[in-house]
Amino acid sequence: MTVESVDATDPRLGTETGRLREPPVAGGRIPLLGHGWRLARDPLAFMGQLRDHGDVVRIRLGPKTVYAVTTPALTGALALSPDYHIAGPLWESLEGLLGKEGVATANGPLHRRQRRTIQPAFKLDAIPAYGPIMEEEAHALTERWRPGEAIDATSESFRVAVRVAARCLLRGQYMDERAERLCVALATVFRGMYRRMVVPLGPLYRLPLPANRAFNDALADLHLLVDEIIAERRASGQKPDDLLTALLEAEDDNGDPIGEQEIHDQVVAILTPGSETIASTVMWLLQALADHPEHTDRIRDEVLAVTGGRPVAFEDVRRLRHTGNVIVEAMRLRPAVWVLTRRAVVDTELGGYRIPAGADIIYSPFAIQRDPKSYARNLEFDPDRWLPERVTELPKYAMRPFSVGNRKCPSDHFSMAQLTLITAALATKYRFEQVAGSNDGVRVGITLRPHDLRVRPVAR
Repeated sequence: MTVESVDATDPRLGTETGRLREPPVAGGRIPLLGHGWRLARDPLAFMGQLRDHGDVVRIRLGPKTVYAVTTPALTGALALSPDYHIAGPLWESLEGLLGKEGVATANGPLHRRQRRTIQPAFKLDAIPAYGPIMEEEAHALTERWRPGEAIDATSESFRVAVRVAARCLLRGQYMDERAERLCVALATVFRGMYRRMVVPLGPLYRLPLPANRAFNDALADLHLLVDEIIAERRASGQKPDDLLTALLEAEDDNGDPIGEQEIHDQVVAILTPGSETIASTVMWLLQALADHPEHTDRIRDEVLAVTGGRPVAFEDVRRLRHTGNVIVEAMRLRPAVWVLTRRAVVDTELGGYRIPAGADIIYSPFAIQRDPKSYARNLEFDPDRWLPERVTELPKYAMRPFSVGNRKCPSDHFSMAQLTLITAALATKYRFEQVAGSNDGVRVGITLRPHDLRVRPVAR
């Protein structure tokens, strides 16, 4: 499958054999809101049903026409093509958090320069230096929890995600109080941003309504948290070999120090989305360990076989294959990032459909990764589908949790290492069960997480 730029003057476009098709329009739109109401009410079902209408489908979000892509091959083509940039409803809704000068939202030369600045921190040969911190935080969870006492999975997952990111990448001792602030603020901010993406009502979001005030307060606290981190590092006079030092000493293409806003936006991009996605994944892993005790036991057996009974360490990560497969399967069924958008920068085509310059494109990893055309027993939790002899059965791009191309997440190996250590440490010491009042239903925002997952660790 390829994506080619389209010359609007190409005479082939006027022939029956060369004419590009217009994608079909999804049914169920309503006046003013278009499909935004359905996307807001039951977004996962809505995105999953679009595949029934075609490989590329037009939907309406308020006054805007958006093109939805529903197949693995086309999402891969979309991610790899220079005809599309990071933009669209998702990124517009995130600008209040991520800004316009961070690596998550920048495009073109600015994005390439920023990638060069942060990439050394995530190179494979750099990650072992983070191993002791990851190990310490993973084992600290097992020591902090008490057998038989219910655990609030949301706050605990955020706490470990923030601590690992802060201690490894920012060399800061930003402990429980800040992790709790981040947890509370992100829950409010990401819900508000999702509403602004699917129901773009513009000026109404500036009214002094309780929901708007809560959103603005949470967003302000997030930015204040980042300012505190940067100010503390500068005041310390220290220059440890970490990502924050690299940012504070980075230069632009003219050899001048990068601006304060770019430093701020880069730290936000490091600390906030990464903590949110890792925390959400840890929550879903706790659900999987509670709901599938047979795999919890297999993880424990694997860890003991690899370690011989000593505490699991960073050096063991590559050998914990079933543990890794459990993590990948949890991410397949419950991806933290369930929706992504791009914008066409030229007239182009996708799967034989015409995509005009300026058009926004949306696709859902959640829908792609549950497509019955790609996965046998698509809704079944089956970590063994990632065994080498079975994984070749899957279509290319049917599972890309860290994306591909120049927007591939630079922290993929870093993230998998910490998730593996956390999962292995917890499953070795405990079994888990959900407690009365736990709600593991999916709460949809910019990311997916359980509504209110509560689990009880049971000592082995």
